[in-house]
Amino acid sequence: MPLLTASRRPVVLTALAAALSAALLAGCNSSAAPAGPGGMPPAGPAEVGVVTLQAKPLTLTSELPGRTVPTVVAEVRPQVGGIVRERLFTEGAEVKAGQLLYRIDPATYQASVDSARAALAKARANVETLRPKAARYKELAEIKAVAQQDTDDALAALRQAEADVASARATLDSAAINLAYTRVTAPVSGRIGKSAVTPGALVTAGQAAALATVQQLDPIYVDLTQSSADALRLKRAFEAGQIRQAGRNQAAVTLILEDGSRYAREGRLQFTDITVNEGTGTVALRAVFPNPKGDLLPGMYVRAVLDEGVADKAVLVPQRGVSRNVKGEATALVVGAGNKVEQRVLAVGRPVGDSWLVNAGLAAGEKVIVEGSQKARPNAVVTPVPVDGKVAASPTTNTKPGA
Repeated sequence: MPLLTASRRPVVLTALAAALSAALLAGCNSSAAPAGPGGMPPAGPAEVGVVTLQAKPLTLTSELPGRTVPTVVAEVRPQVGGIVRERLFTEGAEVKAGQLLYRIDPATYQASVDSARAALAKARANVETLRPKAARYKELAEIKAVAQQDTDDALAALRQAEADVASARATLDSAAINLAYTRVTAPVSGRIGKSAVTPGALVTAGQAAALATVQQLDPIYVDLTQSSADALRLKRAFEAGQIRQAGRNQAAVTLILEDGSRYAREGRLQFTDITVNEGTGTVALRAVFPNPKGDLLPGMYVRAVLDEGVADKAVLVPQRGVSRNVKGEATALVVGAGNKVEQRVLAVGRPVGDSWLVNAGLAAGEKVIVEGSQKARPNAVVTPVPVDGKVAASPTTNTKPGA
C-alpha cells in the first residue's frame, strides 16, 4: 500500500471523524427508543379536535317571502256621467270616509229633481180632488142615489191618483240620488293616490278607469307563502311532541325590509289558508302589522320571520363535523368509550347558523370530531382535544329560510 502524501492526510482524517460521529449518534438513538417497523419509531394515537354536544331550548322560526297588501282598497268611480268641475283633495293625502273628492256638474240632475218634484205635487193635487168625490159617491151609492158603476169609477180614479203619487215620489227619490252622486265622496278612510282625471274631464257611470284609489295602510297585511311540505312537517312535529307552540295567541312575526333592516314593530299571524296552490305547492299565510307612520307601502317585498314553536331539548352539530356517505346519508365521527371512533348515521333537519339541527343519531354529551377527521377511522383509538371554547350549544332562536 503506498504511503499517504501530506496533501491527502487531512482529507482521510476528516472522513474518519464524520463516520465516528454518525456511529455515536446512532448508538444514542438506539438507547433512547426501540426501532419500529422499517426502522421508524412507533406512532401514538392521533389527536383530533372534538366538540361536546349540548341540548338547550331552541325557538324555531321560518323566514318566508311576502308582499305588503293594504287592508282595504276602494276605487273611486263615478256613478253618474258629466263634466268634472272640481277636484277637492291633495294626492297622496289622508282622507276620511264621506269626504268630498270630486264635484260633477249637477245642472241636469238638479233639473231632473225639480221636474220630479213638480210631478209629485201635481199627483198629490189630483188625489186631493178625487178623494172627496169618491167619498160623496160612496155615500150616495148607499142610498141608491147614483149608479153603482159611477161609484166604482170614482173609487178607481182615486186609487190611480194615489198610485201616481207613489210613482212620482219614487221618481223624485231617484233624481235626488243621482243629484247626490254628482258629489263624489271617499268610500272609506285611508290614503288616496293620484287622480286619474282633472277638472273639465268627462266621466261616465260605470267607466272602466277609476278616478282615484283609497287604501287603508294602518294596519297593513303581509301575504306570505310557505311550502306545503314545511307546513306538513311542522304539524307532525307538533303532534309528535318534538316542538311545542310558542304561545296560545297568534304567532309573532317580524319583518326584514328590502334594505336588510328590521321593521320596528311586531306583527301577528292572522290566518293560514286551507288550500294548497296546485301550481307552486305552497300555502298562503297572512300576517297583520301596525303601520302608524306609513313606513310600509303596498307592494313592498319583505321577508317575514315567523315563530313556529320551541324545541325544548334541541341538539346542534357543527356542519364541518357532518359528511355524506356513498348513499347520501349524513354521517358524523364520534369519540366513544375508550376513545374509540364510531361512525354514526344522522337524521338532520334544518340548518341553524353553521350547524345542523339533529333529529336522530346523536345525543347531548357526545363528542363529535370536527378537526382531524382524516386521521380518524372507525374503531381507531384517538386522543380527543376540545376545540378551543367551542361547544355546540343551541341558541335561543333559529331562522329557516323559506322557499
